[in-house]
Amino acid sequence: MAGNNKTTVIRKVFALTLAVCVDLSLFYASGSVVTHRVFGHVAHLWVSAALRCLALTAVTLFALGHISPVLIRVITAHSALPAVFQTGTGLLHHEETRCAGLVPDARCWLICTGASLAAALFWEITIRYEDDVSAGKEKKQKARELLMRVLHLFRPEYPLMLGGLLFLTMAVLCEMFIPFYTGRVIDILGSQYQPNEFISALLFMGLFSLGSSVSAGGRGGFLLCAISSFTCRMKVMLFGALTKQEIGFFETTRTGEITSRLSKDTNLMGLAVCLNINVLLRTFIKTLGMISLMMNLSWKLTFLVLMETPITGLIQNIYDTHYQRLSLEVQEKMAKADGVANEVLSRVHLVWSFNTKKQEACRYDDRLMDTHKLKTQRDTVGAVYLLGRRLTGLGMQVCMLYYGRLFIRSGKMTTGNLVSFILYQSDLGDNIRTLIYSFGNMLNSVGAAGKVFAYLDRKPLVSTEGKLQPDELKGHVSFRHLNFAYPTYPNKPVLQDFSLELKSGQMTALVGSSGNGKSTCVSLLERFYEQQEGEILLDNEPLKSYDHRFLHKKIAVVSQEPVLFSGSIRDNIAYGLAECSLEEIEEAARKANAHDFIKQLEKGYDTEVGGDGGLLAKSEKQRIAIARALVRQPQVLILDEITSSLDMESENKIQQALASCPNQTLLVIAHRLKTIEKADQIVVISDGRVQERGTHRELMDREGSYYKLREKLFTEGNSPQ
Repeated sequence: MAGNNKTTVIRKVFALTLAVCVDLSLFYASGSVVTHRVFGHVAHLWVSAALRCLALTAVTLFALGHISPVLIRVITAHSALPAVFQTGTGLLHHEETRCAGLVPDARCWLICTGASLAAALFWEITIRYEDDVSAGKEKKQKARELLMRVLHLFRPEYPLMLGGLLFLTMAVLCEMFIPFYTGRVIDILGSQYQPNEFISALLFMGLFSLGSSVSAGGRGGFLLCAISSFTCRMKVMLFGALTKQEIGFFETTRTGEITSRLSKDTNLMGLAVCLNINVLLRTFIKTLGMISLMMNLSWKLTFLVLMETPITGLIQNIYDTHYQRLSLEVQEKMAKADGVANEVLSRVHLVWSFNTKKQEACRYDDRLMDTHKLKTQRDTVGAVYLLGRRLTGLGMQVCMLYYGRLFIRSGKMTTGNLVSFILYQSDLGDNIRTLIYSFGNMLNSVGAAGKVFAYLDRKPLVSTEGKLQPDELKGHVSFRHLNFAYPTYPNKPVLQDFSLELKSGQMTALVGSSGNGKSTCVSLLERFYEQQEGEILLDNEPLKSYDHRFLHKKIAVVSQEPVLFSGSIRDNIAYGLAECSLEEIEEAARKANAHDFIKQLEKGYDTEVGGDGGLLAKSEKQRIAIARALVRQPQVLILDEITSSLDMESENKIQQALASCPNQTLLVIAHRLKTIEKADQIVVISDGRVQERGTHRELMDREGSYYKLREKLFTEGNSPQ
């Protein structure tokens, strides 16, 4: 292996030495007097470049046996650069710049070699090939697709954007003629003064300035209206898509990340894309107009100025690559910091209870410091980019002034024309840089759009596309051989081969220790999750085949921790029912033993409950939650451990109200023995399986699992944790 490596190194050194000797020989030969007489100055430059390229390629193939695409590009740049340089110098300066003699030839060769290597490096960075940028190409292609999708979503705002485009065009046209008349004024003042021409030039300058200002204001107004309309629509679309996701999505996705997409990324989509399009179009139109006017003033200086474009492109390309990566990382870190803040603020009672204020502050500070470090890196990249851009512009201005002085001395330009050209050039350089920056920034900005689209395109794992809405529903529920694990813990099964029947008109009680799957049965019946195996039938039809809205009207749940929304008591009881009368609301409240305490309130059913029902006691919230379930007149009613916050009187009245619905299927999870004893069927669940089932008396006689649980869970004052 070592011998092969040594041989390879020797071959490369030999190839390089041979290539240098051949190239120097051809370089000297190209400068001979005979060559100039045969071909002429310009022709001999390009003939020499072609011969050197062919010779170096042949030498490389001979010495190495193969030649890579990168090496071909380096040889091409090395051979062609002297011809390009001297041809351009001749066109601008009308002088033949040739090296004569041994020392000048050696210096010229070294300078050309160094410059060609720099050009080849520029080539490799800006125009990359094959596998080097396959991932980069895919990323840019994806960014372009996202951009086109955002533009398609702007369709309702097209009239506003068209109005902005018209004002934009007028503003650009007016701006372009201001430098022209500035140079015209200087020429008038520098020659024999003519009052009429001077006043005319000043008048046109004033009119174009006024037109530019008015049009710019109109452009801004139209585009800001378009951005506001688009952002509002996107927020509504994203919010609608989020509310359709299954419960597991919200358990596996941080709340801070979701709110960040909803509040920040939708704004970035509208602002970044629309404003960048505005800048892009304005700059593009202005650039074309300026180049046309500059070509009329001096086409030679115009070509010299345009040489800045590839250098600017190189700097911009490097900047875009690093800035886009850092911007995406900053967004991710900010979302994590927001997630920590939301998590702590929503659980502030727990933080105080365990005295973890300092730990949580440190955790939040760590997230902010991660964001700060990335922002510092991003800002550093921006500062270096700005420095490189300024130096490039300054160097081009020096070159332009040097050649401008030569053209004035030779009578090819007037002083006023040069001043106009300088004004155009200062704007043109900024416009070209802005043009390149805006396009790159527009592709960068769609990173936020990609995250929004990821939520918009996400299909819920729990299907809500059922269509079944029978006129009559009995409420017979069958769990058949269910296997289920939560999305957050996919390898930890909660239900295993679980089978159970809930018969219409009967009360079924689920009992068992916490964490054995009782509440999971309720969640699956509510279609919060999708079981991995097995099926749930309602009246012998799969649960997923029912219309989603119909299903959740016929199956109602009251949980142990009641959840109310800000608003009135009436709004909370009739939540989700657009056509619910006050009589129906009051009837449901009576069944839930809530009517009496509601009537005692100053505003009755119009009383505000506060955020999360904070203005009400827990038992009052529980009774309102029960009324909210009963007002739907559900065929299947699920009471998930609701008796813990109710007094005996309320519990008895609620049970009497439920007994008045003989055809209703009732599923109860409770910890009070009196509630369980009255059940038509008691089901003992352990380790995700049905251990026992039967009436209270049947299970007590068996002295099995239920008998043991009775002593452990259902003794007075003892409730499982």
